[in-house]
Amino acid sequence: MEFDLNMHTARLLMSEPFFAALSRNITKRASNSIPTAGVRVNEETGQFEMIYNPEFFSKLPEDHVRGVLKHEFYHLIFGHVTGDRFHKATGGKMTKIWNVATDLAINSHLVGELPELACIPGQNQFANLPLGKSAEWYHAELKKEQNKDDSEGEGGEGEESDDNNKNNNSSSEADSFDDHSGWGEASQEAKEIAKQRLKEIVKKAATEADKSSNWGTVSSQVRQQIRESLVSKIDWRKVLRYFVKTSQKANKSTSIKRINRRYAYVHPGKKIQRQAKIAISIDQSGSVDDSMLEAFYAELNKLSEIAEFTVIPFDDRVFEEKVYVWKKGEKKKKERVLCGGTNFDAPTEYVNGLNFDGHIILTDMMAPKPKRSNCQRMWMTTEYCARRPYFQTNERVIAVVD
Repeated sequence: MEFDLNMHTARLLMSEPFFAALSRNITKRASNSIPTAGVRVNEETGQFEMIYNPEFFSKLPEDHVRGVLKHEFYHLIFGHVTGDRFHKATGGKMTKIWNVATDLAINSHLVGELPELACIPGQNQFANLPLGKSAEWYHAELKKEQNKDDSEGEGGEGEESDDNNKNNNSSSEADSFDDHSGWGEASQEAKEIAKQRLKEIVKKAATEADKSSNWGTVSSQVRQQIRESLVSKIDWRKVLRYFVKTSQKANKSTSIKRINRRYAYVHPGKKIQRQAKIAISIDQSGSVDDSMLEAFYAELNKLSEIAEFTVIPFDDRVFEEKVYVWKKGEKKKKERVLCGGTNFDAPTEYVNGLNFDGHIILTDMMAPKPKRSNCQRMWMTTEYCARRPYFQTNERVIAVVD
């Protein structure tokens, strides 16, 4: 019988409400390209996804299936996937010791729930390591052990081993049972988007767990880590750049100056130009402070090298006589031209009626939820308003924080 992951995630819902809420918002894709399972950032969507091998899962007992699912979700919760932590711990080199260290940190919370090949503190070759430490702590201990073995065997301090350099010690013999190959590979902009989206997903999952007073097997220690992670800052500049770059469309035209690769000197070649046309709707209400407006304009000055912006001042309506096109390469100073109430339908209708690739709204978000946008839309606001939005949306909401 074909393995049905949905059936197992449904069962997870009954016993693990926090993980179930998290699971509902993580894309899962079956593939035979990896032997077990793994999580990574999808460069095209800017979202975390889980890839799993159905054949591997079909051979596991029910409790191990749930354990592996939670293992993958813990990698997301602990921030292992985007590469920020291993850059600090290893100097930017993804190594087997770091892979093992992250699994030890996670599997401390999954004792008895995983296949035998899992690395677990206090068991087998890791019998001397305690439970409940961070990946960085385990990494440092495994490095000490490796350097000690290298020193005794070769008379000098060894370097961290990888798949092509195996030594006879526990850290190099063991390896993570799941796939970590996609970690840290996505662009920085895609990772920032994914982290922001995950933050919202984890926040909603934590809220659901709090309301039901049921976190399942999530320990108080991990709950505290989760709550602390929800107040961490996202680099809004990288998110903004990613939004603009991924909005770019290719405009193709023929050119006799270019040689056609298939029919050289018979047909003209193709000339491709990429430029994003982005609508920038700026809320003119007084609660959008000058410092946020100034920081936003400063970043748009940089991005004007790769995109054309149409700046749309609005409050309860769009003031079309104030709309202007910010041409590619131009520099502008921050400007406030109006001050009044707020209605997000006004700029949305204006943008929907024209041919834009993306729509960014700079606002305090203090108005009812607007109608659907025909192009991708992103909201940029203050940290306070991002935490306490007037309406709920699945679109990206980014806090402009320095």
